[in-house]
Amino acid sequence: QVTVAEFGGGAVQSGGSLRLSCTPSGRRESVMGWFRQVPGKEREFVAAVSWFGATTHVADSVKGRFTVSRDSPGNTVTLQMDRLKPEDTATYYCAAGRASIWRYKEVPSSYDSWGQGTQVTVLS
Repeated sequence: QVTVAEFGGGAVQSGGSLRLSCTPSGRRESVMGWFRQVPGKEREFVAAVSWFGATTHVADSVKGRFTVSRDSPGNTVTLQMDRLKPEDTATYYCAAGRASIWRYKEVPSSYDSWGQGTQVTVLS
């Protein structure tokens, strides 16, 4: 069983930066994904990193502003969010999936473990 713990979040002015961290435990070879959700809408893919950390992918909506990285294989994942916009306001979730899901990394149901979510609010 994999557990996921998230850290970070908060409120920031438009144009500012925030950093979210996520630490998985229980399975080293995990693809780690970041998703976000606002009330009344579906969970939206934000970014993912392979279990080894060598391969990353970010959604077009945040490309050039958000960066996902991993400090070592199987270890803590960081989502660095720069030039934040009010439309980035959401609850952000970290998720873990088996290494084999990389092809389906943008699909929430591909992941088998989720964090509790952390709120990010961008003030205009």
